[in-house]
Amino acid sequence: MQETAPPTVGNTSVSVGNPWLFFVVTFAITWGFWLVAIALGLRFDSAAGLLLLLLGLIVPGAAGVGFVYLVYDESGRTDFWDRVKQVRRISLRWFFVILFLSPVVVIIAALADIVLGGTSVSLGEWVYEVGTNPIVFLPTLFFATLPPLLEELGWRGYALDRLQLDHSALVSGLILGVIWSIWHLPLFFIAGSYQHDMVGFGTLEFWMFMIGIVPLSVAFTWVYNNTARSILAIILLHGWTNFTVQTIDLTGRSEVFHIGLWFAVIALITVLWGAKTLTKDDKMPPHPPRNRREIAPE
Repeated sequence: MQETAPPTVGNTSVSVGNPWLFFVVTFAITWGFWLVAIALGLRFDSAAGLLLLLLGLIVPGAAGVGFVYLVYDESGRTDFWDRVKQVRRISLRWFFVILFLSPVVVIIAALADIVLGGTSVSLGEWVYEVGTNPIVFLPTLFFATLPPLLEELGWRGYALDRLQLDHSALVSGLILGVIWSIWHLPLFFIAGSYQHDMVGFGTLEFWMFMIGIVPLSVAFTWVYNNTARSILAIILLHGWTNFTVQTIDLTGRSEVFHIGLWFAVIALITVLWGAKTLTKDDKMPPHPPRNRREIAPE
């Protein structure tokens, strides 16, 4: 298929498939919604505030889909939606990784703190009610899974592929982790959000939240590359990770142990799987070409 020239700005060629264009669009629109909430003093547990929260959360996924349709032809678009819906891409071994990775890391961090005399670990309220109401966990599970459903079509489904065209899997995961972390920043200034009410700006938990996203992003890259670039796998892993940390609440020293363990996990992954692709055979699963479909200036 013959490619057309990418758009140009002045003398600089600007490819519509450049992942940084996706990041600029995503930040501009998401932060636009959330900065309006800050300016108007809205809470996210109000009707107007909740609408702005959801609109902001939708942006990464919506932008990801939009860029897929701009950059790729029909086969690239089909590949994208296959990666959302095909369960067979996730082998049984990787289902176990998705199921146990986050709980094991959280539990080890909690146990380490308890052994050292800490008391900063608590369980979610639903745990104490599950004996009388077996489905009491469903609201927590729903709100833990909703952001991944809205976000991951963009973060991993689109942007990670584009980053890995020019960088190793490890570097791509780190870059995306830093960007993903900063993207959350306005939430710390809006009452009713988890970041504002449970973490707080400038606290130890704030720094643990911001830093902790970076190794998580590398772990997500590892799972993504080893499940034939399955977006579904990452939605499940992201949602289950959220559910785990909302069920086993770590604060203070236990949260420091938690983040430290995640860095240890990605260091081990890098040693065992290799930084280039984070896969055993050092080969990336097939993905759409770099510029299969670019938009030419009119």
